[in-house]
Amino acid sequence: MTVTAAPPALLHAVGDRALAWLDDHRDHFRLTPEDRATGSAVIERLKPIGELALNMHVLFREGVAGSRQHARAGALLDFTWRELLDGGNVLAALQYEEPLSPVPLEVYATFHELGRRHPGLEEALEVARRTTTWSALEMAPNRRLGVLNAERKLGLTPSSDFGEGVARTWLGRMPEPWTVQLHIAYDVTHTVFHLTNWGEAPDRIPPDIASYLALYLPAWMEDWADLEHWDLLGELLVVDACLPRPTLDADLWERYAAAQSGSGAMPIHRVMPEGDAAEVFDLVHHPTLVAAFASAMATSRALSAVR
Repeated sequence: MTVTAAPPALLHAVGDRALAWLDDHRDHFRLTPEDRATGSAVIERLKPIGELALNMHVLFREGVAGSRQHARAGALLDFTWRELLDGGNVLAALQYEEPLSPVPLEVYATFHELGRRHPGLEEALEVARRTTTWSALEMAPNRRLGVLNAERKLGLTPSSDFGEGVARTWLGRMPEPWTVQLHIAYDVTHTVFHLTNWGEAPDRIPPDIASYLALYLPAWMEDWADLEHWDLLGELLVVDACLPRPTLDADLWERYAAAQSGSGAMPIHRVMPEGDAAEVFDLVHHPTLVAAFASAMATSRALSAVR
């Protein structure tokens, strides 16, 4: 079966609309006084903030943003660091309050790559990392890869072996493929994200795993497209863009683009939810961030193919 690759204009348009929505709704990323009351609430709210920064970094790195997108992404990144994270002070405070949490490390790693620094946070991270408890923390194998990748981005000595970490993941074991088990699918996508540093280095995917993905990924993408689970389909489209020979399947991308709302938001499943603006934001910010990520990666690969 021959697969037709989606045109770059379609791929780019998805990300352009998603970025516009994220910019228009930037204030919903702010931590509230209620969020700041406990460390666990801050950790939960930091996840989308970290993902927002990561997406802007990917957009800059892949070099596919037009002048309008580039300016918008730069403004969002400054907003995230200066206003949402108070120049890193929010991360430093959380690190002191929750010294064994890897979340400040993972969020900070993106800003460190972009030249932002917070010496107090780096000192607190090093104190925690010197304890055996840090490396003994129990977490899912793909989460461990996230910590190791963050350490690599900061130039820190890894707390464990990356290759051994990959081997412990579901994807690293390359079992017989599943059908529609949601949590396993997300484990697969995030293993690839951490392996490649969010698409920066696709060559870090071991050849046997790349071959395994090339064999089964098309069927997985079709499954989740048929179920209209746009959040997971978006993550799988990123994985596709990380492979040596991505499909950039036009049919899948057309269905994905058609699911995007006129405002640029991407529903997580089927259609856009309705209701209170803050509640809708909480439901759709992640699939919209994923849409921006998938668009940047796929557009970059499509343009590379025609150069």
